[in-house]
Amino acid sequence: MRPYLAEFIGTFVLVFCGCGSAVLAADHIGYAGVALSFGFVLMAMIYALGPISGCHLNPAVTLGLTLSRKFDAARLSGYMAA
Repeated sequence: MRPYLAEFIGTFVLVFCGCGSAVLAADHIGYAGVALSFGFVLMAMIYALGPISGCHLNPAVTLGLTLSRKFDAARLSGYMAA
């Protein structure tokens, strides 16, 4: 259960902060700020959640790892739902 919760929280933080910075881009931070925001949030999530869940944060990453047999297919549905 812990890896699924970590994936859910990580995806939420990435989308919330990244899209929040995109909303501010028009008046304040610009496109470079949006890119830096996504990058820094992703880096923080990798350091914080990587040891817990592998920090996929993207269902395409999970699916790709499963298809290449580097990720257990039994855990695929939980990661996709998170």
